[in-house]
Amino acid sequence: MSDEIENKEESLFEAPPIAEQERMCEAILFASAEPITVREMEARMPHGCDAAEALVHLRKRYEGRGVHVVKVGDAWAMRTASDLGFLMQKETVETRKLSRAAIETLAIIAYHQPVTRAEIEEIRGVSVSRGTVDQLLEMEWVRFGRRKMTPGRPVTFVVTQTFLDHFGLESARDLPGLKELRSAGLLESRPPPGAMPQSPEEGDDEGEDTDQSEMFEE
Repeated sequence: MSDEIENKEESLFEAPPIAEQERMCEAILFASAEPITVREMEARMPHGCDAAEALVHLRKRYEGRGVHVVKVGDAWAMRTASDLGFLMQKETVETRKLSRAAIETLAIIAYHQPVTRAEIEEIRGVSVSRGTVDQLLEMEWVRFGRRKMTPGRPVTFVVTQTFLDHFGLESARDLPGLKELRSAGLLESRPPPGAMPQSPEEGDDEGEDTDQSEMFEE
């Protein structure tokens, strides 16, 4: 009799079948406006659930569909399949312009993170204005990283999950290489920022604005 009671108590804490866990993850992702982590999902799910495993199955089940389950940094989200993006063109497009200085600064942070302001200036060959960094911080494409264990303990900059999500990247390792950038016409004949001749920062910021899409192709 006591064994039956113990078995009943244990059954109360058994995790739902993996198929049911998939449905739970699907519901959470569908209702979430922002990407959500595995830990956040499991906090909402019954005891014993394995959201990571459920997401693997869910992601596979959505392959080839109009909506994909994608990993964004250390979080997950549902996104329209890239080849169907043209269907969203009637949506309002937010036009935000980035100066050439901001684009180069963003590129350096993305490819060299975590990187300090001094290191950015060394690579670009010019000083980085506060307004340039503030713009990237305001757009939430860049955030402060850990301080470096060097004299003065300077703060570093890294790209954000919002940046990865905007460009459909799982991590910064998925950024295009030099070959891809050149083939896309994004580097043209200009040398990389680190090899650019020195020019005043103000000239970059006051020059013709460049659409943010010119840096990376979605």
